[in-house]
Order: sequence, then C-alpha cells, then structure tokens
Amino acid sequence: MEMTNRSLHNPYLLHVELSPVNDFLEENETNSTGGERHSLGCVQIRIPQELFLALGLISLVENILVILAIIKNRNLHSPMYYFICCLAVSDMLVSVSNVVETMFMLLHDHGLLDLHPGMLRHLDNVIDVMICSSVVSSLSFLCTIAADRYITIFYALRYHSIMTTQRAITIIVVVWLASITSSILFIVYHTDNAVIVCLVTFFCTTLVFNAVLYLHMFLLAHVHSRRITAFHKSRRQSTSMKGAITLTILLGVFILCWGPFFLHLILILTCPTSPFCNCFFRNFNLFLILIICNSLIDPLIYAYRSQELRKTLQELVMCSWCFGV
Repeated sequence: MEMTNRSLHNPYLLHVELSPVNDFLEENETNSTGGERHSLGCVQIRIPQELFLALGLISLVENILVILAIIKNRNLHSPMYYFICCLAVSDMLVSVSNVVETMFMLLHDHGLLDLHPGMLRHLDNVIDVMICSSVVSSLSFLCTIAADRYITIFYALRYHSIMTTQRAITIIVVVWLASITSSILFIVYHTDNAVIVCLVTFFCTTLVFNAVLYLHMFLLAHVHSRRITAFHKSRRQSTSMKGAITLTILLGVFILCWGPFFLHLILILTCPTSPFCNCFFRNFNLFLILIICNSLIDPLIYAYRSQELRKTLQELVMCSWCFGV
C-alpha cells in the first residue's frame, strides 16, 4: 500500500469510502489528462505533511492542558466540566491519530520505515476506530452538554438532584462504550453503505436535537429568569446562559469544521462517479485540516469563555515554563 497520497489512504476516510471512491480516483488519474481535469475546473489543494504534524501537536498539547486544568481545579469539578473534559479527550483522539499517522507517512516517505502491508492495515484500522470514536463521542457530548445546560436553565432549583456526579459519570461511561463499540462495528462492516448512512443520520439527528434545545433555551430563558428573583440564583441563571452560549459557539465551530467531511460522505452515497463530485473528493486533505482545526480551536473557546479555566491554564503554562527554565 502506498502512503504518499494522503487523500487516498487516510484513516479519516473510515474505509467506507475507499471502495467506490478510491477505485474511481485511481482510474480517473490513469485515464484522464491534465487538460481534462483543468477543463472541469478541478483545483486540488496540496497540503504538506509537516502542516498536519504541526497542527496535530499543537492541538494535542492544548487539549492535554485543558484536561489537566479541569483535574487540578476543584472549582471545575462539576458535570458540565466533566463533559467538556470528555470533549477534550475526543479532540485528543483526532490529534493523536493525526500525529501518529503523519509521523509514519513522513518516515515512510524518507525511506526510514518500511511497514508490512498487513501491519499497515492493522494500523489503519486502529486509527480509523480512533477517528470514528472521536466524531461519535464529540457529537454525543455536545448533546449531553446541551441537555445539561437545558436542565440548569429550566430546572435550576432541582439541578443538583437531577444531574448528580454519579449520573454524570454513568453518562460518560455509556457514551464512551457506545462510541467505541459503534466505531468498531463501523470499521468491521466498512464495505456496507449503511455505515455512511448511520454516520450521516447520527450527525443530522444530533444537530436537530441541539437546535430544538437551543431554541427553547433562548426563547424562554427570560420567562424563567423572572421566576428566580434572589441574587445568587439570578447569578446562577446568568452563568447557565453563558454556558449555553459557549456550547452554541462550540457547536457552530464543529459544524463548520466537520460539515465538509459529512458532505463528502453524502456525496459518496449520491454521486460517487460524478466528475463534479470527483472535484470535491480531490480536496479531502483540506477537510482533514478543518477537522484538526476543530480540535485546535475548542480549547481556545473553553479558555475564552471560562475565567476559572483560563486562570488555571495560565498557572499550568507558567509552571511548565518555570520547570523548563
């Protein structure tokens, strides 16, 4: 298996698209001329492997700092921040898989590593499971955080009895078990188009779920704020709305970064051999960069929206710098 073309042999393809699309791309590349590709207006953006590696390492460090900050600061030991911590772990899966894959590709390209095809396939499977687990768990925890904020706003007086630490941990365990199990099943049955249908359906369902909760929260929050008149409870309401706004930003960034990937999957189902869809397929590396950027941007959003988390992150960075000196 060649490793020189990331868009054809990248685990982000989740194997499900390798059969129809890879065959078509290879056939197109061998049978068509450069002039024909140009006449279709196809522009393939080539992205250096070093950029993938740099962004992956930065994202990995950022998300590790977020996880350490939440663990370190007891004021952040709440269900919402537990879910944010899991979201950071999901982003880490993207970063780790990207760094590992890029290092193998660079070593292979420079003749420093020669992998057996069987070993390479096993490595691809592991990375595929990590990526698939990342997207499923990310969507699940975005929904979980949305539900948590919904409860905080509309059931503020009963929030601590509804969303206990034990229930939060149970939700986290269930989400991770479901994400890993479904990811393994997706890879095992990667030749079936039903896998793509399931991923796209799950993506659309979570978007609708979050949209309904957001609409209800932002339209009716002012009604509930009138019912809570005490100062400390009003402050809690304000904090809950701030958390809901943070989640809205996170979801918006997720849609922008992962949207092209899911559009890619939809096009595989609807027009795998269309020349125009082929133009879209050729820029898959650009979509991978967007996915990695999502993992890189999320920690910046956490820090920008949470003063407590930002303060702890600053302490961690300062401690790291002092030990480094």
